[in-house]
Amino acid sequence: MLKWPSVVCGAVALGAAVVLGAEQAPPDSPQTVVTRTCVGCHNDRTRSGNLSLAAFDVATAGEHPDVAEKMIRKLRAGQMPPPGSRRPDEATLARLADALEAQADARANDARPGRRTFQRLNRAEYARSIHDLLALDVDAGSYLPLDPQSANFDNIADAQLLSPTLMQAYLTAAAEISRLAVGDPAATAREATYAVSRWASQRDHVDGAPYGTRGGVSVVHTFPADGDYRLRVSFFHETTGALYGNGRAALHTADAPEQIEISIDGARAALLDIDRWMSTSDPDGVNLRTDPIAITAGPHRVSAAFIRRFEGPAQDLISPLEWSLASTSIADAYGFTTLPHLRDLAITGPFKVTGISDTPSRQKILTCRPRGGSQEVVCAREIVSRLAAQAFRRPVAERDVTALMALYQKGAAESGFEAGVRMAIEGILASPRFVFRLEEPPATLPAGHTYALSDLDLASRLSFFLWATGPDEELLRLAERGRLSSPSMLEQQVRRMLGDRRSDVLASRFAAQWLRLQDLEKINPDVRFYPDFDDQLKIAMRRETELFFRHIVRDDRPVLDLFSADYTFVDERLARHYGIPNVVGAEFRKATYADSRRRGLLAHGSILTLTSHADRTSPVLRGKWVMEVLLGTPPPPPPPNVPDLEATAESEDGRLRTVRERMEQHRANPACASCHRMIDPIGLALENFDVTGAWRIKDNGMPVDAASALYDGTPLAGPGDLRGALLKRSRVLIQTFTENLMTFALGRRLGYDDMPAVRSIVRHADAADDRFSAFVVGIVNAPAFRMKSADAPTSTAGEQR
Repeated sequence: MLKWPSVVCGAVALGAAVVLGAEQAPPDSPQTVVTRTCVGCHNDRTRSGNLSLAAFDVATAGEHPDVAEKMIRKLRAGQMPPPGSRRPDEATLARLADALEAQADARANDARPGRRTFQRLNRAEYARSIHDLLALDVDAGSYLPLDPQSANFDNIADAQLLSPTLMQAYLTAAAEISRLAVGDPAATAREATYAVSRWASQRDHVDGAPYGTRGGVSVVHTFPADGDYRLRVSFFHETTGALYGNGRAALHTADAPEQIEISIDGARAALLDIDRWMSTSDPDGVNLRTDPIAITAGPHRVSAAFIRRFEGPAQDLISPLEWSLASTSIADAYGFTTLPHLRDLAITGPFKVTGISDTPSRQKILTCRPRGGSQEVVCAREIVSRLAAQAFRRPVAERDVTALMALYQKGAAESGFEAGVRMAIEGILASPRFVFRLEEPPATLPAGHTYALSDLDLASRLSFFLWATGPDEELLRLAERGRLSSPSMLEQQVRRMLGDRRSDVLASRFAAQWLRLQDLEKINPDVRFYPDFDDQLKIAMRRETELFFRHIVRDDRPVLDLFSADYTFVDERLARHYGIPNVVGAEFRKATYADSRRRGLLAHGSILTLTSHADRTSPVLRGKWVMEVLLGTPPPPPPPNVPDLEATAESEDGRLRTVRERMEQHRANPACASCHRMIDPIGLALENFDVTGAWRIKDNGMPVDAASALYDGTPLAGPGDLRGALLKRSRVLIQTFTENLMTFALGRRLGYDDMPAVRSIVRHADAADDRFSAFVVGIVNAPAFRMKSADAPTSTAGEQR
């Protein structure tokens, strides 16, 4: 009989009946493993992890899915038994996990498909829906509050709480967007400001600005009417108030003043001389303003950029930093070339409205142009019916058209045909049928039953999953004919949609939120340690990860490429950061890594930077990220009153200590040790990557020591070993990916009852070489996607983890 484990939670004596039952079973049977290995910690007395397995029977595991799924997750990830315990061999643990899965999956037919409350359009979905409906690009963040996130994503239905403030935001957006789309001859002057990040370098050309310029900003701004507009530019200044980059301390002071060009659609509209002696104490501060500029309605590219005076290396006392605004305090230091930097661009107007020119939005909306009289009502009805059907994502009911036409009549009576159409569009955008994704059950549905979604509701689910917008004409046509719900047709549409450019949103939404790329925006490495890190490099890092995922989707690559690919997508700046040769220019392209140290997502600068602190790497954050995001097994929160790593001494015997040395001292605290044994080895294996993801061999002057042992005993010597250890458990990586993709697709958190469906999808995808499309097809064919339950919500994945 196996001996009791002597570490971890402290072994306790078991009841005689349990021991006898274990002795009667084969020594490596699943039940014996539970009784002799697991119950030592998870018993009625110690209840480690708030779990007792003293009475747990593997043969009836399906009756306790909450316990079974917790065990399966930990066993598959290799995290149980924990470090320091006696572990049965991997084959024995795998048999236990297989047995638990078999019991849980046997009850899969009894599981309900789950339910969710209705969803509202979040910021991304709202903006894309407006673009498709009105051919108008809007910043939804200017109208709608920040979307709440749950289970990593911003489209989880029961987290999308409603409030009077939110509803007012939708109504305000409807009014303002309808005016922008149709044009507003009664528009009054308003100011829109476009800020330039303090962390952006401004030595080089900005995308969208005319060639021959440097720095500044280039944006597409939608003007509400033809008229005169005034533009204001303001500049960064020193702490003393003087203009930053006035050149008074440079080795070579130019006689000619710096100039900033204002251009509309690439054509120069104004050229402003910059007074090198301007200061915040001046009457207008460090600002310059243009005379009125005549601009027509609609979207126009507006650029404010400096005239480029030279190209090539600057002859300074030290090599210039990549971040051109790394410090405003060196502006007066002799021997540094500092240039003026734009802080923001403000557009004010219109003044003296002269009319409404034709715009892409007006072309999309006004598909007929009546000459007056009765033709106006007929034309308006055609416009309103067409737009309402697209906005409501289904054939529009006569009562809805009648209500919208009443709005048209009111607007037309006051200001004419176009004003009436505008008011009807405002009504469409303010309608619950547009703002909310309503899924209505059959009228005769008995209480407590499940039902299949209608083809129209299925079309909306599919389009918002893959495109983050409403269904196109082909999807709606198939749904109206009742043909979309056919499994073969559904798969055909999935493959068509994945091949469409609109599926790129999976990279910027699903992948970005799953991988937590939004956290990258919060990180700005300490300039004293990383003066070459600027906003352009940060943007390139995020772009790399999104393009990498987009490639997986577009080329239908195996999902495991996410973790093992020897290629990535870089521009010149990022290639130089990684040490990849022969990449020139700002265009991103596919490139092979220069050596085997970088592979997959764990080599991306975005991931490595967002899991670091400003002045040091963080093995804890990196290990925690891998456990949560890739393995789906988040560690417990730290106990209260445990000191941070910063509380440990930074130096010892006159030298700075490495991050690893400080971690070892921190881990010596018994309250920290149990969790850090799981987390730290993962992060330490990545210690050769610095805060910005660049490769290093020293930390604080000492050689980097990346050697450790994973929680399952696997030795690690660096990122290659970590990657190999994770891929050894590739099934865990794939299942976690599937869970996240399914959560995103359903708009609800997964529960224990969903896990058999997840495993079924993984098994079917395995037969298709784990290609991305196989997971999408599996999800959209799952009952959880195609059906809905009117019962109470299932337990959540947050509870099971």
